[in-house]
Amino acid sequence: MFSKLLNTESSWEKLKNSALPVVVYGTGNGADRVFDELERLNIKISAVAASDGFVRKRCFHGFEVKSISTLENEFGDFTVALAFASPLQSVIENIKALSTRHSVIMPSVPVYGDSIFNKDFLKSHLSEIENAYDLLADEKSKAVFESIINFQITGELSYTFECESDKSEAFSILELTDNENYLDLGAYRGDTVDEFLSYVNGYSHITAAEPDKKAFRKLTENCERLHNISLLNLAVWDKCGDIPFGGGKGRGSAVLDDGETISCADVDTLNQKYGIFTYIKADVEGAEKEFLDGAEKTLKEYKPKLNIAAYHRSEDIFYLVKRIHEINGEYKIYLRHHPHISFWDTNLYCI
Repeated sequence: MFSKLLNTESSWEKLKNSALPVVVYGTGNGADRVFDELERLNIKISAVAASDGFVRKRCFHGFEVKSISTLENEFGDFTVALAFASPLQSVIENIKALSTRHSVIMPSVPVYGDSIFNKDFLKSHLSEIENAYDLLADEKSKAVFESIINFQITGELSYTFECESDKSEAFSILELTDNENYLDLGAYRGDTVDEFLSYVNGYSHITAAEPDKKAFRKLTENCERLHNISLLNLAVWDKCGDIPFGGGKGRGSAVLDDGETISCADVDTLNQKYGIFTYIKADVEGAEKEFLDGAEKTLKEYKPKLNIAAYHRSEDIFYLVKRIHEINGEYKIYLRHHPHISFWDTNLYCI
């Protein structure tokens, strides 16, 4: 069913074929990736835009950063290559309003890894994508999966808007009890600990791991009020030991070849030390594959409920589905996408 997308105009083709000036909207890491690909494809960039509060007097890739209103006065109409992500409702509404005035295309670039989800990528992974689709537990998961694949090829945000659902729906799938032994991987400053607590009236134990030192300090401060909680300043990986880690980037902190050496641990080891986990959340900035490899025994023997980010790498949305099924074929695997500009905050919920 996904092969039809090979005959659809991709986001990159739309930008290349645009008769209007192409404006890159965004100046962060994602915009760097978009710039690199646009230049590789010889797609002319006419300007760079930022939201009003982020314009300032600065340049990005040799372009003066301007506001959308300034560029509207300069060009009239143009095609927007959207190059940033945000969960903020005000930003989402702003982009929807912008889409009524201009063509807005969001070319898909991965948060981590070198593989861009383009037609060549789709063609080379077509059977894996279709197999993952068939493994999903309900029709809504399949609809979300199809919408996300469509978005990644076409760059049309309407596909992500049409498949959104509130987090409460996802937690209704998980059916958390008041006696969970919760493992939070990528706990950041404690926001997902608070999220967990908002859906339960009690718990057995919480183990929260965060590798970034600055975020871990905030996590410690924010969890001081809690009992039966273990806070770990380490990264999750497929084994215990040390790995290079690039910290200081907030949620973007991740395992990097040239990073500072930090401690890491696998879930199977943590499961022995901190009790049998009944619920695991993993948002580990591109290390979801390694998380699963290091949790194989736990998932096989104890089948904890899972909440796993599926958007960091181009292959995550299909590879992680396959890997979970390989480890324990009894899992029912659900996919949900929560409100976000881009397909970020697309997660697997497994019971």
